Parts: sequence; C-alpha cells; structure tokens
Amino acid sequence: MSLEGKVAIVTGASRGIGRQAAVQLAQAGAKVVINYTSNQQKAAEAVSEIERLGGEAAAIRADVSRVSEVEALFSETLQRFGRLDILINNAGVMECAAIADVSEEMFDRQFAVNVKGTYFACQQAMNHMASGGTIINFSTSVSGAMLPAYSVYAATKGAVEQMTRQLAKEFGPKDIVINCIAPGQVSTELFLNGKSEELINSYRRMNAFGRLGEPEDIANAIELLVSGKARWITGQTIRVNGGFN
Repeated sequence: MSLEGKVAIVTGASRGIGRQAAVQLAQAGAKVVINYTSNQQKAAEAVSEIERLGGEAAAIRADVSRVSEVEALFSETLQRFGRLDILINNAGVMECAAIADVSEEMFDRQFAVNVKGTYFACQQAMNHMASGGTIINFSTSVSGAMLPAYSVYAATKGAVEQMTRQLAKEFGPKDIVINCIAPGQVSTELFLNGKSEELINSYRRMNAFGRLGEPEDIANAIELLVSGKARWITGQTIRVNGGFN
C-alpha cells in the first residue's frame, strides 16, 4: 500500500493505538499530524520515531473537546502540508464507574471528547478534506456486550457509530468514505490503567485467541480501510476484536 502524497491527521496520537496508526501510515508514505492534548513529550517522541523511519510528521496540540481548537488543528495542518486526505478520530476518554458513582463531570468529559470531538472533526473534514479521502472513527466492541461500569463510555461510542452511519451519505458525493473501527480489549495504557491482573486475564479469555489485542492489530485494520481496496466500504462499524463476545 502506498500513501505517497497523502496527508493524515491522527487525533490522540501521542501513544497507544493512535501512535501506532500514525507510524504505520507514515511508513506507507503519508505525511502525518500527531495530535495531542497534554503530553508534548510523547508527541515529540512519536514525531522523532516517524522521522527516524524516513517519514514526515508534525505534532499539533489541540483539545478536541473544544471546537475552536479542532478548527485550529485543521487550519494548521493545511498551512503546513497544503491538503488533507485521511482523518483518524482516535482521541478518546474512558472512565468506568457504576451508575451510582458517575459524576456529571465524568459524563460530560466523555461525551465532550468521544462524541463532540469526533463530530466536529468530521465537520472540518467535510469543509477541507480532498476528494477521495478517508475518515475512520472509533467505537468499542464493549457496545455489543453487557459489562458493568461501562455504561457512559459505551453510550458515547454508540453515538459515534450512529453518526458514522448517518454521515456516510453526506460524504459520499465528495467521494469520501467514513467508517468506524470498534476494537476489543487492546493492551494500551488507556485500557490497562487501574485494572488488576485477574481482571485483565478475564478479558483475555473473552476472545477466540486468549490474548489482548495489540495496537498493531488495530493499526493494520486502519491500513486496510485507508487503502484503495476499501473504497466500497462506507458507513460501517468493523469489530476488530479477535472474536470478543
């Protein structure tokens, strides 16, 4: 797969799935914007890794929960690279709690980043993305399960799946495909934080392979969806989860 001449924004790309996706897109030839909110050092490390591999990248800070900063992210990308072809809406917040313990702040924070951030990034893509572009949003395979403490997080991702479906026909006339990836449990800092080894082992047993996913597993699916082989796939949610159920 060659992405030579393409420009990609990956939100939340300083670590985890976002960083791996950014690296692989750069290896395929794309110029990549590493979006981050607070961890400037990790973002700079991601840029350095891509440059060591012979690619081109830039780190741009933006809090995607703020529309003005989303607009600035796209504006700076266009100023630096002149175009936009790929948007990976990877930035997300996951705060798990039983309903009795969910605060208004927890609720609002997750919807602001996961839903609002994704939606208004898509709006900017509608305004600025080149014809033939690709958008990938992020859901979760938890939305197809019934797990305690995930109610708010799963709700935000259900909203993302629906916006992806509804936007497909708006983007279609511009020859832009938009899909959603729903990972299962992936070995990232976001997922592992605060979980006991016993709980993590229970999640390993929930899929067909008895292991957690790795960021590469998700990044490989992203590569497929941004390739020319996937132009007839749009408005879909693809569960990349090793058979999690």
